[in-house]
Amino acid sequence: MQETVELTPRAADMVAAFADHLRLERGRSPHTVRAYTGDLTHLFAHLARVGEAEPDDVTLADLRTWLANQHAAGADRATLQRRAAGVRAFFAWAARTGRLPSDPARALRSPRVDRRLPPTVEVDQARRALDGLAARVEEAGGEEDGAARRRDLAIVEVLYASGIRVSELVGLDTGDLDTQRGLLRVMGKGGKQRTVPLGAPALRAVDAWLAVRPRLARAGAGRAMFVGDRGLRIDARVVRRLVHRALGAVPDAPDLGPHGLRHAMATHLLEGGADLRSVQELLGHSSLATTQLYTHVSGDRLRRAYQQAHPRA
Repeated sequence: MQETVELTPRAADMVAAFADHLRLERGRSPHTVRAYTGDLTHLFAHLARVGEAEPDDVTLADLRTWLANQHAAGADRATLQRRAAGVRAFFAWAARTGRLPSDPARALRSPRVDRRLPPTVEVDQARRALDGLAARVEEAGGEEDGAARRRDLAIVEVLYASGIRVSELVGLDTGDLDTQRGLLRVMGKGGKQRTVPLGAPALRAVDAWLAVRPRLARAGAGRAMFVGDRGLRIDARVVRRLVHRALGAVPDAPDLGPHGLRHAMATHLLEGGADLRSVQELLGHSSLATTQLYTHVSGDRLRRAYQQAHPRA
């Protein structure tokens, strides 16, 4: 069992101050703050074991050795890339704010990550999943059961229509929907706001849900657009289970959660002729390179179609 090493007071104070910076100044999500501070705690605990526990003592070689040790222990590339990014952000902040005289992580490079998309949902599979939820609405008996089923249909329609993240969906308020224009105001990563359109089926589903929302919502729900069975703002874990269940009802569909619907929305838009910049804006990607990943999926399908259909493929 690995020995637990406590951080020095200076290292602990700097990590705590960096967490405040991420949360208050950069608007990072609680998940990101926990991940970055956890990685920094891991780094300084490692340095304490080798006799260099203070942030002032850290060198580029120390950081490279730390990452190399994790790679040797089996950490995957995505984890190493996140940890390298967190360390670079921390030391750049520390140098910029005068907490350290220089930035030892400036030349730290991340391991290259194989950028692969998970299996995505086909257009017909998404349609059948939504049709299945709509059929459950028609079969609903009691008032509460009917309201919950309308909510479930609206959630999946919105996720597939807009491609928003599950964290963005659970944060929606009723005032974020402009029914007349068919637009949804979304608060994304880093506190960045964007507007995404909703198609007619999603708008109808949301309108039908909001009409019965008072049957489930309690006073503590405030203006939350979607509430859970207990009447409060719905939890992301509930939404994930709902999407898995909806897709699981389609025999040949992959077992995916909300992020799978986000991938599907982007892929289907590109295959339908949407330009990459528009998809980037809809998804809220800060970098076009992230959105370009979806073009590989479309390209693979075009290549397969070509090979199957062209006489000289």
